[in-house]
Amino acid sequence: MTTTAPPAISVELPEPFDPRWARLPGIAIGGRRITIDPAAYFFRFNSASWLVCDWETVRTQFLGAQESSEIALEQAALDFIRTHAHTTCDAAEVLSIAWRVYSYLFRDELLPVPGLDQIGTTELRILREAATLMALNKVELDGTISNVGPCWFFPAATSVVFDLDDERGAMLDEVYHSTWFNESRRIESVKAHAALGGRLVHGCQSVPNQSGGACVPYGASIERFRDDLGQFRAQWLTAVYACRATG
Repeated sequence: MTTTAPPAISVELPEPFDPRWARLPGIAIGGRRITIDPAAYFFRFNSASWLVCDWETVRTQFLGAQESSEIALEQAALDFIRTHAHTTCDAAEVLSIAWRVYSYLFRDELLPVPGLDQIGTTELRILREAATLMALNKVELDGTISNVGPCWFFPAATSVVFDLDDERGAMLDEVYHSTWFNESRRIESVKAHAALGGRLVHGCQSVPNQSGGACVPYGASIERFRDDLGQFRAQWLTAVYACRATG
């Protein structure tokens, strides 16, 4: 576990999280309040600041943006971040913004999804909650991974918390990272993730292999990112699975 961490993180969100998140080290759930002990929760915690944009600003000024033949959507997202982002050392603010990002991306109104009949309201709740906690992970511009918590490993963490089998956990992971295998949802994801200061990057290569991923800043070195990920993946993935309930 990390040796340097800030005081406890405490945030009250609009909806209660599943109490089984307390199966992971350092998390306590009390209705709509989540409390995280960073020293117990994070495997690595080297940065107590995050780049974010106010969600209402994203919602009102960017979600309706359209790509054109002159400017790609990703460039528009980067320009928006440059104009509106601020650095925060308040992890509760990050979680609050992340909850709004993922409540939008995984909203029940999108159901049913053709070809993804196994995705229902329960699965969307799992996606919203896990992705919110994943927002505390952090990748630097040089590609170094500075913050890593259990939710970096999405299928492993959700299997521990929600008792998912490997197949269902992997399916949800792919829906999360692939943005529903749908171009309209991908466009929404690019715009919404501007609130978290970057873009969603999958840690796996070629095939799913439990490498997770993160919202990383535009321009980050993906080569350094993958090299750093390879150094800790196996050890910390094992540590997450060790939290599974027994008996």
